[in-house]
Amino acid sequence: MAQANSFPQVVLNDETLRDGLQIEREGLTVDDKRALLEMLLDAGITSVMAGAFVNPKWSPQMADTAELIRKIVPRSGVRYTALALNERGRQQCREFSPPLAVDDRIGTHLYACDVFMLRNTNTTAQEQEDRWMRPIAAARERGATEAGMAISAGWGSNWKGVFTHEARMELLKKQHDAWTAARIAVTSLSFADPMAWCTPSALAQDLTAILERFPLVRNFNLHLHNARGMAMACAWEALRTLDQRHVLRLDASLGGIGGCPYCGNGQATGMLPMEDLVQMLHAAGIDTGINLHALVEASHHLASLLGRPLSSQVSRNGPLPAAGKGYSEDLPVLYTFDEAQHFRLGPNAVHPERTRPWLKKLNGDKT
Repeated sequence: MAQANSFPQVVLNDETLRDGLQIEREGLTVDDKRALLEMLLDAGITSVMAGAFVNPKWSPQMADTAELIRKIVPRSGVRYTALALNERGRQQCREFSPPLAVDDRIGTHLYACDVFMLRNTNTTAQEQEDRWMRPIAAARERGATEAGMAISAGWGSNWKGVFTHEARMELLKKQHDAWTAARIAVTSLSFADPMAWCTPSALAQDLTAILERFPLVRNFNLHLHNARGMAMACAWEALRTLDQRHVLRLDASLGGIGGCPYCGNGQATGMLPMEDLVQMLHAAGIDTGINLHALVEASHHLASLLGRPLSSQVSRNGPLPAAGKGYSEDLPVLYTFDEAQHFRLGPNAVHPERTRPWLKKLNGDKT
């Protein structure tokens, strides 16, 4: 992807089929999911999480992941992944590789909120403490030279409130010190915000400190939820704080669907809407290689499958019109969401009786 100014290299990962659909009602067929996947790829998406190998008792929407993966016709240049939370899931990923890319990244991962960790992974704080260093021993045995560290729910919890910058830095230092003791360099970092407590100011403070304290970290992954409407602002802050030395990976979904059923906000949680994120990047001069109009059509198709409107502003109002391709000057007054769809449906989307009061002036009427 071409970059503008001193922005980091941006990698967009689509989570529609995994984080997005895991919170939606059951009922989408494998063929529905496959058609949606093809629309995403046609629009130019090159990294997609196609599902999850998890217990179908707790995530029934992911029960058909294996069937979907079998139907994928791999495309050159596209990275397909699936979520795996344990060794059984990772083994399933390996069985379906290709087309799945096996995630061979080595890293440690700490939850800041023990309440959410127990609800989401059935793991207690003591169990986390007993297990979290296992990847380090395995990495040392493999002769690994690089690794990553990660925090989930680091900015705050719907049960325990806000967490401090110092607390996040301590969780990172704990992991970094352990890797350093094993003589393995930490070069990547992931933040997941399942309960949507991240704020732009907190993220900027964190990233600034990370760049100073852990200078070998060059790859950053942000998985931001949008329950409080701050995910896009946080993504922008990451773009401003990092620079051309870094890679910034952003997870997003069509229409901003997504959420964890254990977080307390259900479907209302949401994610970064992919359409809105791509528009912001394009406006900043960052070429994503994605056809925004095709992405909007995919979003409307998903809305029809789910039977409800989604949260993307770009899908509601259209991408910024290109030079010389603005709205028709003959466009009448508009009022409704449906009428706003004239950008993709044409004049027939507008109520035929809508007026054009300014025509009197144009025709020389001074009344």
